[in-house]
Amino acid sequence: MLDDVIRELKRPVSVSADLDARIMTLVMQDARPRRAWWPALALAAGLAVVAAWPRGKAVPFTLTAPQASKVAVVGDFNDWKPTPLVKNGTGSWETRLRLAPGQYNYVFMVDGKLVPDPAAPKVAVDDFGSPNSVVTVAL
Repeated sequence: MLDDVIRELKRPVSVSADLDARIMTLVMQDARPRRAWWPALALAAGLAVVAAWPRGKAVPFTLTAPQASKVAVVGDFNDWKPTPLVKNGTGSWETRLRLAPGQYNYVFMVDGKLVPDPAAPKVAVDDFGSPNSVVTVAL
């Protein structure tokens, strides 16, 4: 049975000589002016760039704590979840966070202990009576 199928598939097929012309006539009947797609693509690409563009300003957070083994910053801007700082060669810890304009409360977490920023010009007391540092990001 398989041999019969193979033989049938190998047999030449006769096609009308004007088949090409008839197909092209049908295709052209449905032809209508098409709009250029590139303006829509350019708009979509532009919107993607704007959406991905970093917002806010890069705000440095630095703490000198040469004896510390782990330092993070927690505050309003990260829902009080630790963002780690990186230790540089001079015993300082640092990171930069992109923040939208506004005023934010924060503290450093040094080896699990909350420490206000000694370099912060403003201090606020939280609901538990602990001091928080304040950073203001201008427009």
